[in-house]
Amino acid sequence: MAATGDEAAAMESISKAPVPPTDLNLTPTPTPTPTPEPEPEPEPRREVAANDATENQKAKRPSNNNDGGVETAEEATEPAEPDINELCRDMFDKMAVFLQGELTATCEDYKLLENMNKLTSLKYMEMKDISINISRNLQDLNQKYASLQPYLDQINQIEEQVTALEQAAYKLDTYSKKLEAKFKKLEKR
Repeated sequence: MAATGDEAAAMESISKAPVPPTDLNLTPTPTPTPTPEPEPEPEPRREVAANDATENQKAKRPSNNNDGGVETAEEATEPAEPDINELCRDMFDKMAVFLQGELTATCEDYKLLENMNKLTSLKYMEMKDISINISRNLQDLNQKYASLQPYLDQINQIEEQVTALEQAAYKLDTYSKKLEAKFKKLEKR
């Protein structure tokens, strides 16, 4: 059942200028004092329907005060809007969780990078050790080659002598063949 007349005007004035619970006067006042608050944001339709139902119930209640223009604290109460502090706290909590997640992810990335750097450093240390061993082995081989060099020189000299001896043997062989041919010739005569 919808409110009519003075009751509707009273309900409309209540819905247009909400008064926070801290500013409510519990004693009857001749005129309500407007407060310089920003206009409330429009509420979802569901809450408006709930407000209308609550206001209709309030309109049905018998008033203790016979003065129609005076409102009591009971009539001036509205369903509480979502508490801005609670919403801010919720937002900051969620933002903190989000930032904590971001920082945790970044921290994990840096830990992974640190581990990769450590592994790379270890690999380079291993490669350094290997290259030091190779260098040491190369120096050992160079020293062994230097110690073998006199023997290699002797081998080269022997090879040259063998080549010269071989040439002398060929010359001797040809000379002996010629000599044999001359001897055969002289024998036949």
